[in-house]
Amino acid sequence: MIHNISGAFEKEFGSRAIAIARTVANMTDIQDTVGTHNGFEVIQPIAERIRLATDVDYIVVFDMDGVRYSHPSESRIGTIFEEARKNEAMSQREYISKAIGVQGHSIRAFVPIMNSQATKQVGVVIVGILSPTWFNLLSYYQSDLYISLFWGLLVGVIGAIILANHIKKQTLNLEPYQIARIVQERSAIMQAMDVGILATDANGKITFINRIARQYTHYFGKNSTLQEIFYNTWLAEKKIERHESYRPLLLFDQMYLVRTFPILIHDKNAGYLIMITDRQEAHTLAEELTGVKALVDSLRAQHHEFLNRLHSIAGLIQLDRNEDALSLIIDEITDEEDVVQKLRDKILEYSMQGLLLGKHSRAKELGVHLTVDDESYFLDFMTGFSSGDLVTIIGNLIDNAMEACLTKEIRDVNILIQGDQNFLYIEVQDSGKGIEGNLEKIFEYGFTSKQQDGHGIGLALVKQIVESNKGSIEIMSEVNIGTTITVKAGVMK
Repeated sequence: MIHNISGAFEKEFGSRAIAIARTVANMTDIQDTVGTHNGFEVIQPIAERIRLATDVDYIVVFDMDGVRYSHPSESRIGTIFEEARKNEAMSQREYISKAIGVQGHSIRAFVPIMNSQATKQVGVVIVGILSPTWFNLLSYYQSDLYISLFWGLLVGVIGAIILANHIKKQTLNLEPYQIARIVQERSAIMQAMDVGILATDANGKITFINRIARQYTHYFGKNSTLQEIFYNTWLAEKKIERHESYRPLLLFDQMYLVRTFPILIHDKNAGYLIMITDRQEAHTLAEELTGVKALVDSLRAQHHEFLNRLHSIAGLIQLDRNEDALSLIIDEITDEEDVVQKLRDKILEYSMQGLLLGKHSRAKELGVHLTVDDESYFLDFMTGFSSGDLVTIIGNLIDNAMEACLTKEIRDVNILIQGDQNFLYIEVQDSGKGIEGNLEKIFEYGFTSKQQDGHGIGLALVKQIVESNKGSIEIMSEVNIGTTITVKAGVMK
């Protein structure tokens, strides 16, 4: 403010000084007497009258030799103006300059004096006005400055309070150090988790990726997108519009399970959260649970079936038909022992034995005749397949076959399993309703002919497992006759 005021004063004083100097330089008495022997007797009174009338601080007139003819201090009249020789005004040029003189800082206007015919320069007139110092200006405008500072401070404090409250609402009333701690804490937690985690903004640009996700995706750069990292996969084909639970993803010849979560803030899409789990590790951890589940299913089905048998036996005994009751008991024991013995002889993997025994009991509940082909055998897992893989494949194929038979009078399902370290062959045949249209659609993720939610995943998962181990899956079906699905991998010796 003081700088601008000082500049305004200097500009105004310069304009005023040069106007007065021009007036003096154009006076005939000045033009005719400057340079004469007693010219100061005429010039000094004129200059003083004008100085007092215009309230300037000094008016100095000197001739071409630099001799002064007027000055506020009369003792200087007749002395030489030292700057005259190098003064630009001696060359018929007028200008304004700043100077520090005896009386202090001043603005000076230099105007050349021409003779009355304006053909020759006879001298120079200087008009000076003292300019106020910064301290003087500060003292003069002190009250204005205090008022301005007061109002500026008041407005600033009010604005700061409003802005601080707005920011705190946006940051859930957390202080900056608390926000920094939470960010660091969350990042450490995400990095320490044993699953791959990625977060993106609404445009699919990666905003966070932990170390496990970098290992799985082979991505160690910055500022990338989902399309660049997961090219040629379902994650890159479309935006994540809904929650996906453990959907298979084949990446760098490795199978993963992916969970996706759209991130919504105030009902608006703010980005996506993606969790990636190594399918092999997940299956290794889940194999025991898978075996327990199969055992529980088997026990539940057997419990239900045995209750029915016990009710039948109790009824026969009450009717005094003891021979029929004994015959029913013997038949039941013989049938169950035959199934268990066949599985023990032909299938050497306990998890598969438990699965098939459970499915056999479940088939009885549903009224489906499930048989394991006499040519079946299973010696060992083929390289690349795990116990969990085969449980998933066989379980899903049998479940679909049994469900396809429920609407038919003849409900037969036959399964053939053959496999060792180098070869795997699975064939599931049913007498169900068959499949209409394009047979390959049943392997698409989410495709189902059922109305309930949660279906349309099993066969897609089976195909992913088989193809990730360089196997093949074939399907043959005839409407109202039945369907046969065949899984092949490796080469039989």
